[in-house]
Amino acid sequence: MSILTQYILKKYLKNFIIVLISLELFFIGIDFLQNFKDIPPSANLQLLYLLYNAFFTLTLTLPLSLVFAWVLTLVIFIRNNELVAFLSLGVKSTSIYIPVIITSFLLLVTLIALQATPLAYSYEQKSKIVHNEYFTNSKTDIFVKYNEYFVYIKKLYPLETKAEGIHIFKIKDKDIIENITAPKAYFQNNRWYVVDAKVVKKPHNITWDDSRLEVSYEKFLHILEGFKPKILDNVYDSKSSYSIIDAVYALLLLNEQNVNTDKIRSSLYYQILVPFFILPMMILIYKNSSINSRFFNIGKFTSFGIFGTLAVWGLFFMLHKLSNGAVVLPEFAVLVPIVLWFIVVPIIIKRSFSNNL
Repeated sequence: MSILTQYILKKYLKNFIIVLISLELFFIGIDFLQNFKDIPPSANLQLLYLLYNAFFTLTLTLPLSLVFAWVLTLVIFIRNNELVAFLSLGVKSTSIYIPVIITSFLLLVTLIALQATPLAYSYEQKSKIVHNEYFTNSKTDIFVKYNEYFVYIKKLYPLETKAEGIHIFKIKDKDIIENITAPKAYFQNNRWYVVDAKVVKKPHNITWDDSRLEVSYEKFLHILEGFKPKILDNVYDSKSSYSIIDAVYALLLLNEQNVNTDKIRSSLYYQILVPFFILPMMILIYKNSSINSRFFNIGKFTSFGIFGTLAVWGLFFMLHKLSNGAVVLPEFAVLVPIVLWFIVVPIIIKRSFSNNL
């Protein structure tokens, strides 16, 4: 790594840390003041609330901080005539912004990796603290399809990986041929084990003399192989989020059941692809800068960098919400726009700023 690259990254990362901490404290502080009356008086729960909120906010503040820190760094370089000094020494433009782009890319990859962990459920956890449900996590009246079975769960406890009030209906040729009821079920070894199940089978051909119901009792039955408690908890809740690993797992599983996966695909595209929209934006911001501090309009440049970034992010966020609400297919709402963004911005830069730095 050259001395110039080290110098640029040192300045950029310093500004990034300052901007990130400032945004985090601002959003966390505002949220804490708004919900202070609803947060339990327990110091432990208050600390957990702040930690969960900090990571949830990080998914927004980190990408924005990368751009805002780049704007701030360029302003400092231009005002101090450092940028013109770099170029006067024969340094190429790419040598100035490529190290920053690579660093930003690695930080975004780290953020995405964190969203593959249970931290991805930070928003749900902080909401449970506010509603005094942190220690009583449960979901009621869940109805899912699994191959030829339809399963109703009266109450699900995702954290304890157990369920109560199980009713299972086996369907063949649009007819119920088997009914299984059980008081409890537990998730172990990647499958649900139904305890003390009562099995009632109906004969396929019903006659007046010979037909009868077959009733038996089973100590253990396994169902819903692969349906993790968190997937069951979220799959039919439009307001729930997924970690990346659970989302991929749920997508593969539900595709086999011919269940609509628009919400899951939308969540995956938004978590994995949308944060990278800042990379072309950072190059576009650099190309709109000036090497001459005397004719540098700091207000116009800063407004373009900040409000332009917020406008583009707001557009992607709106499209994500539309696809999440099943208004538009996720591929058209999120995937196509982000691909077009990466295609169009370099073309704009090449055509409009080919004579710049």
